[in-house]
Amino acid sequence: MTLRPHWLAAATFAFGLAGWAPPVFAADQTLVPAQSEVTFVAKQLGVPLQGRFKAFAVQSRFDPKAPQTSQLALQMDLGSVAVNADSEAELAKPDWFNTAKFPKATFQSGAIKALGGGKFEVAGKLSIKGNVRDLVVPVQVTQAGALSTATGTFALKRLDFKVGDGDWADTSIVANDVQVKFKLVLQGMPPL
Repeated sequence: MTLRPHWLAAATFAFGLAGWAPPVFAADQTLVPAQSEVTFVAKQLGVPLQGRFKAFAVQSRFDPKAPQTSQLALQMDLGSVAVNADSEAELAKPDWFNTAKFPKATFQSGAIKALGGGKFEVAGKLSIKGNVRDLVVPVQVTQAGALSTATGTFALKRLDFKVGDGDWADTSIVANDVQVKFKLVLQGMPPL
């Protein structure tokens, strides 16, 4: 058994919400998947490991001039994690993502606050493997023509979500901190 797959599982949890139901709002913006990405970096034995999710969906009703009325939901397909074949098979197991029982991870916004200069603070609930935690994410929004790009980086603690449970809970092998980075390109957002 390799450690690398387990590490990836820890990183993949970054956006997890099991039992995710679509938000009740109609999506006003459309994700451009080919230009969007969700990546992560975790450390195994002190060595950074990088991965990404190949499948995710966004539902967004975002008005940068009225962020308090805006909503955002992100759903990650935990089985779509891309690192390497050994790691991907390991991450599906119960100690990591347990994708048979918890195939999806989600984030649902609760409040969005403008900070000025195209910067926003998005507070909401992140759920992975049935474990729900509050999360505040800094987001920078830029616009070019008909496309808006939301980018950000934040840290998660994998053990808060029981990702890398059991023998893998030893943080000297797989670090508890996972850095998540995203770029979401959307069509249909009102101008800043």
